[in-house]
Amino acid sequence: MTDIVVSTEWLADHLDEVRVVDVRDTWEFDGIGHVPGAVNVPFDTFRAEEHAVERGGDPTEGMLPGVDAWEQVLSEAGVASDDILVVYDDTHGVFAARFLVTALAYGHEDVHLLDGDFSAWSRDHEVERGEREREATEYVARGADDSPFVDFETVQAALKDDDVAVLDTREPHEWEAGHLPGAVQLDWRELVDDDSRGLKPDAELEAILADHGVTPERRVLLYCNTARRISHTYVVLRHLGYEDVMFYEGSLTEWEARGAPLESA
Repeated sequence: MTDIVVSTEWLADHLDEVRVVDVRDTWEFDGIGHVPGAVNVPFDTFRAEEHAVERGGDPTEGMLPGVDAWEQVLSEAGVASDDILVVYDDTHGVFAARFLVTALAYGHEDVHLLDGDFSAWSRDHEVERGEREREATEYVARGADDSPFVDFETVQAALKDDDVAVLDTREPHEWEAGHLPGAVQLDWRELVDDDSRGLKPDAELEAILADHGVTPERRVLLYCNTARRISHTYVVLRHLGYEDVMFYEGSLTEWEARGAPLESA
């Protein structure tokens, strides 16, 4: 079974077998170039805020874009429900990881993050400019068989469980200003190597996580502000084989809206 994180070398060898998704802005996709054959699905087209505003709703209500919006975006991009997806951005993978987690939430199981983002690809491989004509599909979302998403009530209960490691993936100053009770701070970027732009070696990742109380035998609860940054950390944990990971989709946006308590440093 292919790892949830794939290298640029792996992608180069399997380029004809996968659908590559570029979540950067269109001007970057067209002007700077992209992985050959990639389709462009900019981050703003699948984030919840955009679709909530279109529906006349509150952009803070939930983070996922909704089934109909998701199906429309992927259909227009020419993505099929059974495609093997490899997703990238040019921001160490954090926006691409958000696409990946959204895809998993809507039942697309065979989806992978490109390790090292577009810059890593373009160092050693050819790029393409402009977009090929691509026929629209009828993408159909499915229910996820084993969703990591947890709701507000589940998080409340988890905070009382000493066996749960609660991980805040935001920056230190954000954690200091207010965090879930008992949460430990680990900026998602600490798991990325600045030189390679990809993940740090597995042994180093495991050591960093262990230093923050996150070990494979413990349940892990992830949150940030709007579930973008935890998407990257979730992918890292899946890559390392962590099996019991809770993804708090509502994150601090919902937690604060509900008037739930926060701690500060």
